[in-house]
Amino acid sequence: DSQLPTFTFSDMFIQISTRLASQYLYGFGETEHTKFPRDMNWHTWGMFTRDQPPGYKLNSYGFQPFYMGLEEDGNAHGVLLLNSNAMDVTFQPTPALTYRTTGGILDFYVVLGPTPELVVQEYTALVGRPVMPPYWALGFQLCRYGYENDTEIAKLVEEMKAAGIPYDVQYADIDYMERQLDFTLNPRFTGLPALINKIKEEGMRFIIILDPAISGNETDYPAFTRGLEKDVFIKWPNTSDIIYAKVWPDLPNVEVNDTLDWDTQVKLYRAHVAFPDFFRNSTTEWWMREIAEVYTNPHNASRSLKFDGLWIDMNEPSSFVNGAVGGCRNQELNFPPYVPQLGSRSEGLIFKTLCMEGQQYLPDGSPVSHYDVHNLYGWSQTKPTLDALRNLTNERGIVVTRSTYPSSGKWSGHWLGDNTAAWNQLDKSIIGTPTQPVTNLFHTGADICGFFGDSEYELCARWMQLGAFYPYSRNHNGKGSKRQDPVAWNSTFEDISRKVLNIRYTLLPYLYTLMYEANAHGSTVVRPLLHEFVEDKTTWEIHRQFLWGAALLISPVLEKGAVAVNAYLPNARWYDYHTDEYIGFRGQFRNLTSPLEHINLHIRGGYILAQQSPANTTFYSRKNPLALVVALNDSQRAEGQLYWDDGVRIGKYQDKPLIFFFLFLQDILEIKVLHHGYTDPNNLKFTQIKILGMTSNVREVTVSQNGEAIRSPHVVSYNSQKEVLEITRLELELGKDYTVQWS
Repeated sequence: DSQLPTFTFSDMFIQISTRLASQYLYGFGETEHTKFPRDMNWHTWGMFTRDQPPGYKLNSYGFQPFYMGLEEDGNAHGVLLLNSNAMDVTFQPTPALTYRTTGGILDFYVVLGPTPELVVQEYTALVGRPVMPPYWALGFQLCRYGYENDTEIAKLVEEMKAAGIPYDVQYADIDYMERQLDFTLNPRFTGLPALINKIKEEGMRFIIILDPAISGNETDYPAFTRGLEKDVFIKWPNTSDIIYAKVWPDLPNVEVNDTLDWDTQVKLYRAHVAFPDFFRNSTTEWWMREIAEVYTNPHNASRSLKFDGLWIDMNEPSSFVNGAVGGCRNQELNFPPYVPQLGSRSEGLIFKTLCMEGQQYLPDGSPVSHYDVHNLYGWSQTKPTLDALRNLTNERGIVVTRSTYPSSGKWSGHWLGDNTAAWNQLDKSIIGTPTQPVTNLFHTGADICGFFGDSEYELCARWMQLGAFYPYSRNHNGKGSKRQDPVAWNSTFEDISRKVLNIRYTLLPYLYTLMYEANAHGSTVVRPLLHEFVEDKTTWEIHRQFLWGAALLISPVLEKGAVAVNAYLPNARWYDYHTDEYIGFRGQFRNLTSPLEHINLHIRGGYILAQQSPANTTFYSRKNPLALVVALNDSQRAEGQLYWDDGVRIGKYQDKPLIFFFLFLQDILEIKVLHHGYTDPNNLKFTQIKILGMTSNVREVTVSQNGEAIRSPHVVSYNSQKEVLEITRLELELGKDYTVQWS
């Protein structure tokens, strides 16, 4: 409804307003919010990709001009403004919304739901389904900016192994590079190639970081030389001169004094850097070659880094000088007539980024100004990075990008950026993580325990519990801060971490199935409560709890000193994950006990969850026995699904997986193979089935195939107090149909 009299259309300023159906609006980003539905009381939020740590009303790394609106009757719809120029949106209590953009066109797409979950499914059908991560990428991950050398990383790996804490992926931040130059190896990390090979032999994976900025102050730097030959760098308009800025690379032959203030360090020590134009086909070819040089190192194979994933950072693009070394040249583009609300308007559009007059070229060779495509920079880098990774490893791998745009999730995951070790970041990360699926980014999470500052014991323990349920679960912090990995504290902290990560690893078959459903159908993984209970208006504002899919409710402690959490249990039958007991209430808030070693988890009746015994890495956990947890609803019914493949293969989900459907009805559990395209080499079996909410005792259990009973050495036990039936010592082979019946 654009009848409001604000419509303006000019070359560098477009404004349009619309009335909204209700006060309940979700989405837009990437900005830090203090509540899940947006505050409609005259707040303006800018959108422009920036190297901006999360902060109130400060747009960060991504550009996501999509929102979901809830109408008063619970119907939902979504609106995308496909425009790549800087913009802001003003929320008004009418309720209404005003867009202001600095250029481009008004290209709106509307998806009609009518449920919140269907809005996301329809939106991802439009912009692209989220990428299917490899199984190992759902394991726990560790990173730190500030590792002194490869020996420190090797020691951490051994300590985690000795503590028996599940852990799949180790990272190297820019420390591994020589003077922070892409595609190089620091002399302090000469043992890194061997270390990577060793941990991969032990079932782990390794990811390295790459930044887009390439140093131009070098006499022997092949990446820059080849970039010049391929003409890949962004230039001043109508010249052959490269625009130079400053980012991480240091000057050669200079000893850095890191006790000086930041601006002085940038001035004295940072090299001039050029930015590749990733729209160009020649840049894609150059980028893929440089990545291949790191992976294979044809000049010295012993220095090759056999990484499994790539982490692309600083790709807003970020610069440590505003615009360029020596300043920008086009006042109108860098300080346009209207500067969106992005913090300080006096800084224009060039704060910590490139001059807007930078000349780029689309794949068809037509020129385009950085002013019009700035927000696409990280997006344009993402697919070439994934292509390079997959060409080298012949596996699915992961790319984790900082800067995003609609459809980035087709190729990558995303972390929420350089957060702070503070209690108020916990619930903000929950707001951020379920907001990402509204923007097609599903493999997401915040830096566990915080990036900036020293984390404290209780905060980090609670964050480990919360972070164990981020789809992308990585503990990461910054240089100069104390270590905060699980083995940096004491044995009690190790116990807390081990316990919650063992739960995560037990549930990985369920999480992997959710990732398949996201990739195939656009279903959300981390799911706000309103997506399942939209008829209950209480859920419309809840952001301190969330679901995995439809079946698992996570209610973390988010406040210092708290030993209980005030959790809302919507109108369904819920079972305590830890005790298997039906909790006996619904549709109300309750204070749930939550000592430091405990996180409240509840399974929703009506669902069947596949589980697997955990191990230190997914390489080994995938060899362990499987189990089913059948949580019965009020009608004594439940159903579920399992997606299973080799965990790494590149290809469409239809090609070679196993897909199971589970149905419990009238004392019969049916295990049906819907698609049989994969035979697991580990001879996996379902060895345990647990039925929650079984109201009558069971005398006999029969297992049959194709209507005929088979011999089974199973053992049956029934707990009448908890109403739990447990069948153990089963031998139900993965990939076969079974019927389990009792009387």
